[in-house]
Amino acid sequence: MDLAWPIVGLGLLAFGFGAFSVIASALIGPKKYNKAKLDAYECGIEATPQPMGGGKYPIRYYLTAMMFIIFDIEIMFLYPWAVNYGALGVFGLGAVGLFLLIVTFAYFYDWRRGGLEWD
Repeated sequence: MDLAWPIVGLGLLAFGFGAFSVIASALIGPKKYNKAKLDAYECGIEATPQPMGGGKYPIRYYLTAMMFIIFDIEIMFLYPWAVNYGALGVFGLGAVGLFLLIVTFAYFYDWRRGGLEWD
């Protein structure tokens, strides 16, 4: 039980800092509001009205996000292999080679379908 007190203390300290920051910014911060401050920031472009449901995003947005996740995870799988390269031997080299071959086929498939083309 003695080991739990530092963790509880750190949690209380983090919670206290967060609560203090929110309360202090509400008390100390400026209180002047105007139309420009209340509008959503759209990179300098005038904001357009949104439908009640939030609007629909094009499917290309989701495809690009999924492709990023796939290739990001690919890199994360290569880190442990690179660290233990010597210990894995030929089996590790073959497994990573097969993994990279499958991901490369997926990359070329997406490329041929036009998934990397920007409109």
